[in-house]
Amino acid sequence: MVAGLQLPGNGETIDLQQQVARLQALLEASRQVHSTIREEDVLEQVLRIVVRELEMDGAAFPGTGLAYGNVAIADSPGGPGEPRAALPSYPLDDRDGHPMTELVVAPPGGRELTIYETDFLEGLALQAAVALENARNHKRNIEFARVQQDLDAARLIQRSLLPQKLPSIPGYSVGFRSATCYEVGGDYLDIVEQPDGSVLMAVADVAGKGLASAIMATSFRSAFRAMAVTGMPLDELATRMNQHHWAEGEEARRRYVTAIFLRLHPEAGELEVVNAGHNPGFLIAPGEAPHQFDAAGTPLGLLPGMSYQSERHRFTPGTRLLFYTDGLTEVFKGDEEFGPERLLEEFSGCPSVKADGILDALWAAIEAFSEGGPQGDDMTALALCRGSSSTEMPV
Repeated sequence: MVAGLQLPGNGETIDLQQQVARLQALLEASRQVHSTIREEDVLEQVLRIVVRELEMDGAAFPGTGLAYGNVAIADSPGGPGEPRAALPSYPLDDRDGHPMTELVVAPPGGRELTIYETDFLEGLALQAAVALENARNHKRNIEFARVQQDLDAARLIQRSLLPQKLPSIPGYSVGFRSATCYEVGGDYLDIVEQPDGSVLMAVADVAGKGLASAIMATSFRSAFRAMAVTGMPLDELATRMNQHHWAEGEEARRRYVTAIFLRLHPEAGELEVVNAGHNPGFLIAPGEAPHQFDAAGTPLGLLPGMSYQSERHRFTPGTRLLFYTDGLTEVFKGDEEFGPERLLEEFSGCPSVKADGILDALWAAIEAFSEGGPQGDDMTALALCRGSSSTEMPV
C-alpha cells in the first residue's frame, strides 16, 4: 500500500513520490523566485515557472501589465480578453493580509487544474508573496536611503549658510545658536557687516518646518543679502523684503516669514530694530526694566503694501539683547509651556556677561525644563552684549 496525502473536499490523493517531487519542485521554484530583489523580476520569474514548469497556456498578474504565454486577462468587467471569473486565481497578500496582486492562470485547453497543479500553485503563490513584499521593502529602503542622503547633504549646506565667522566688535560680544527640529528647518539667522562700520543682524522664522521651509529660508537669505549691501534704512529694508516675498507667489505666501532686524552702531552705542511679526526681542540695560521690541507690522509676505517702523535705543555698557525664534518658548513639559516669560526671566538672571555663556545657560534651562523631551520645533537665538567698559570683549 502506498502512503498518500488526501486534500480536504477532494477524493484525489498525492502519493509519497508525488509529494517528494512536489516539494522538490517547490523548493527549486522558491529558489528562483527569491533569487532577485526587483519587483518586476519576481513577478516575471513566477510567470515563467507557471508556464514552463507546469506547462500552462499562460499566466498573468492583472493590473501590472505582466503576462506570459497565451493569455489575455481583463482588468475590469467588459474589458478585452478572457473573463477573470473563468480562470483560476491565487492572491498574493503581504504579512498583514493586505492584497498586493494576484496570479491568474490559464490551464491548457481550458481544462480544470489537477490536485498537483493546484497544490503547487498555492505554494508558489505563498513564496511569491514573500518575495514580492521583500522586493518592495528593499526598494523602499533604497529610496529612503537616497532621500536621507539628500537630506544630510541639505543639512550640511544649510549649516554652511549660517555665519561662519562672527565679526570682532571691540567692547561687544555676539553669539548665536541654531538647532533644527528635523534635518533641515525654516529658521534663519544672519550677520552682515556694513561699509559704514555698522553691523546688520537678522533672526527669522519661516512658517512651518522641514524641507519646504528650508528652501524658503534659503530664498529669503538671498533677498536679504542682496538688499543688505545697499545700506538702505532698516524700515525700508523690511518693507522691501515684505513686497519681495509677496511677489514670489502663492506658495511663498503660505510660507510667510516672521523676522526681526537689528542694525548696531558700535562706536555710538546705538541700535535700531524692526520687528516684522516676530517674537518680541529682549533688551536688558543696567538699572532699567526689561524692554521688549514688539512687532511693528505683519509677517513678511503675508500682506502686500505693508510698511514697518523702526525704533532706536541706546546700547550702553552692560546692556544685553536677545532675539529668538518661537522654538525656544514653545517647549513643553506635559501641558506646561516654557513660554516667553520664563525665557525673559532666565535671560535677565543669567550671570554670564558673554553672549555664548548666555546662550549655553538658556539652552540648559530649556533642556532641564523639558526633562530631555524631544525637540518640537526649530530653535534659533542671537545674543548681543556690551562690556561694562570700553575694552574689547572676546566674541
